[in-house]
Amino acid sequence: MNNPISLETISENTVFRNGDIFVLFGELFGRGYATGLVDQARQAGMRIVGITVGRRDENNGLRPLTDQELSEAEARLGGEIINIPLMAGFDLDAPGGGPTPTDLLAGLTLESWEREKLDWDCIETCQAVATERFTDALAQVMTILDGMIPEGSNVFFAHTMAGGIPKAKVFLVVANRIYKGTGPRHMSSQALLDSDMGKLILRNFDEVSANTFRHLIDFSGAIRERIEASGGQVRYTAYGYHGTGILIDGEYRWQTYTNYTQGYAKMRLEGIAEDAWSKGVKATVYNCPEIRTNSSDVFTGIELPLIPLLLALRKENGGQWADEQWRACEELLSDGFTLEDVIAKIRDLQGSDVMVPFYDFSAWPMPNSQAQADLTIGTSNDVTAMHRSGKVLISDLLSALVVEATGQLIFGASSSPGGPIQWLNHDVVARRLNATYEVPTSSSISATMQVSHSASLSALSEISLASS
Repeated sequence: MNNPISLETISENTVFRNGDIFVLFGELFGRGYATGLVDQARQAGMRIVGITVGRRDENNGLRPLTDQELSEAEARLGGEIINIPLMAGFDLDAPGGGPTPTDLLAGLTLESWEREKLDWDCIETCQAVATERFTDALAQVMTILDGMIPEGSNVFFAHTMAGGIPKAKVFLVVANRIYKGTGPRHMSSQALLDSDMGKLILRNFDEVSANTFRHLIDFSGAIRERIEASGGQVRYTAYGYHGTGILIDGEYRWQTYTNYTQGYAKMRLEGIAEDAWSKGVKATVYNCPEIRTNSSDVFTGIELPLIPLLLALRKENGGQWADEQWRACEELLSDGFTLEDVIAKIRDLQGSDVMVPFYDFSAWPMPNSQAQADLTIGTSNDVTAMHRSGKVLISDLLSALVVEATGQLIFGASSSPGGPIQWLNHDVVARRLNATYEVPTSSSISATMQVSHSASLSALSEISLASS
């Protein structure tokens, strides 16, 4: 792929209706993109069905949710959960009580991890055990789900599985230096990828973030055939990240966070969608703008491209509601700072000779560099310091808006998807938000401003203040 394929038009749902089935393929933990899509399914009157990754017991055994855990998870989802554990990844699996891949990492130290070699025969055996475990459970889930879907229904499968970081102390220390380290604490992301530890982690990322999408498409094949034979329609969506188009010097340009190590798995995810699409399956990966989530908070600086969304809101025919978002964001800054100060910081970052080489779409994901890490992390720290509270940030408020808009865009586009891969850049996100909230009469505008500001602050406290 040489260029990102942008979603250009705002579409409305014309397929999914009251009583249709929405399947969330990934557990809903509260702070992330999926909440916006679930909201859209709920508004359409769809029956919401979820799955669980299960939980690990004190002996590392995988178990279903307890009655209390299930009740809490179903309350979060607003639907039913099929309580069969679908934990993806192989980092905690092993045959016959042998060592898991995470156990293999436990022997590495900060002095030895770059040169230490892992037992790949053992790792491949563990991966095979995990894949069999996952697909056996998935077959059971699909049998139950099939019985929940009446003839003539439409079905929306939303894949949200991502991650795969093993809980190994040495990796957590290395990751902290790669994603948060400056000066003498900086560490090269390429050094990680060249090591056996890095190769293991990339393989686990593939298993969780990408291969699960293929399993979902394959194992729901019988459901898809039955639904389509009865006149219904089936859609599959997945969340990608592959950079975002934001306003830079008055023009929308693709840019990205560096180093996004999971990017290799996200490209694999795109390839799975392309393969499915070529076989007539409507499966689309939507590459979304950066937001702050529990997992993305690992990457210091990934939140900075969110802030130019304010510029896009005004550029895309924003009016009083857009102005209200500016004011709400400015209220989060300490006395003596303005949004213009924040935007100037980000503009300096974007225009730096250090950053320009990283705007090469064909080279994504590029390794980090000392100068790039120092500038990105330093700018992030500077912007955070401009706020009244480090726990209530502009990027939190804007994240809630992006979650809302991407849910609307994906749900609407899924009636007639345009292809296997689509980018949701800041232009279409801003237009979607303005179309939702900008209304023609002054009295309506005033009411909408009040509701929106209240909703944004509510989302801020409910979703965006969780720590990673």
